[in-house]
Amino acid sequence: MAADMSCSSYNNSNRSQSDLKAYRASIIHSIGDPSEVEKGASYDYFPDGLLIVERGKIRAVGHANDLLPSYEQTLEIIHYEEALITPGFVDTHIHYPQLEIVGSHGEQLLEWLEKYVFLAEGRFDESGHAEDVARRFLAELLRNGTTTALVFGSVHKESVDAFFQVAAELGLRMIAGKVLMDSNAPDWLRDTVESGYKDSLELIQRWHGKHRLSYAVTPRFAITCSREQLKSAGRLLTEHPGVYLHTHLSENKAEIESVAHLFPERTGYLDVYAHYGLVGPRSIFAHGIHLTEHECAHLGHAGAAVAFCPSSNLFLGSGLLDLARLEKHKVHVGLATDIGAGTSFSLLHTCNEAYKVLQLQGHKLDPFKALYLATLGGARALRLDDKIGNFSIGKEADFAVLDYKATPLLDYRIGGANKIEEKLFVLMMLGDDRCVKETFAEGRSVYRRAGS
Repeated sequence: MAADMSCSSYNNSNRSQSDLKAYRASIIHSIGDPSEVEKGASYDYFPDGLLIVERGKIRAVGHANDLLPSYEQTLEIIHYEEALITPGFVDTHIHYPQLEIVGSHGEQLLEWLEKYVFLAEGRFDESGHAEDVARRFLAELLRNGTTTALVFGSVHKESVDAFFQVAAELGLRMIAGKVLMDSNAPDWLRDTVESGYKDSLELIQRWHGKHRLSYAVTPRFAITCSREQLKSAGRLLTEHPGVYLHTHLSENKAEIESVAHLFPERTGYLDVYAHYGLVGPRSIFAHGIHLTEHECAHLGHAGAAVAFCPSSNLFLGSGLLDLARLEKHKVHVGLATDIGAGTSFSLLHTCNEAYKVLQLQGHKLDPFKALYLATLGGARALRLDDKIGNFSIGKEADFAVLDYKATPLLDYRIGGANKIEEKLFVLMMLGDDRCVKETFAEGRSVYRRAGS
């Protein structure tokens, strides 16, 4: 573990030791999509707030002075000075085997896969290596206040077993899947239609719905999957309707041209997936930068989601997501870091990048919209908004404590901000992992910054 952090393993016995706890600080959470509700109606903000947690669930949230009289004086209260409590961040697309290649120099998508990604992922057939990287990866998520993520493994079953084992130990709500890839990849990194189906089935039976874990059927993208393998992925979804579909879509123009060449019988990239039954309400497509109007409408009608990956889209020179067009077609959208093409685990930093992506298209990203995309919007994209994403009563108590004084510049800048929208925006523009004072999963502290 890094020297400035601590992670706690999950222990069922811990849940009964402190049934009722309260956390006092400024508190904000999204209660709706700012693009769908009146201004000011998308969030609740409590300048001096109290978040009450009972047995890992939200018991109450509100103004401290309103809630305190209703509880005994013996209520244990943890008070954070100069801090903001938010729901835990939700990362809707990320690759854990790519941790060791973050920041690898300058290629576009297809070349980047060949030069860096395939070589890194080839090592994940060894369970010890997979477990080591999984621990480092999950520690980074928690250090950045992220409590839920939709995660690519490698083509190896061992990679997902290791990831789920560590996530279960920490009691985290995570979704992951083994990559399906039987074509247009190095021979030593391919599976087969038969092995891909068998391994995925075993992982579904072992992990899906256990602890706080869910499985995602994970074809890498159409280029690396034969028609037979895409058909097999559709079979898995039909046989196990509670699992997810997680893949890439329309990230790069050369990628789109390659898909058109490989599948000339289909009308477009999305149509490849649709033909094999992969487009539905539990389907999450990373990127979606170069979608046609018809494809956006199709996604919206199907109830599918797009993971907005601004950091990696800029890093690989892929393009700029048209968020407004997706919203016009009622497509669910969540924010994503897309490590390792993305360059930061921080969803605060990712909000910064998203703001710039929209600015380049003549649009503004409101700080409350950014908060929504990083929390409740991500939960809705993953069909988990009945469990996480905000502080509605009964939801799982996943949250992050953000430090207004994390850096001298942030302290100085926040000191001159009077309104919560300005404070929130400054956090997103200047903030990163240093802002995260503590991270909680189901009411348990799973990360605490050194010295906090």
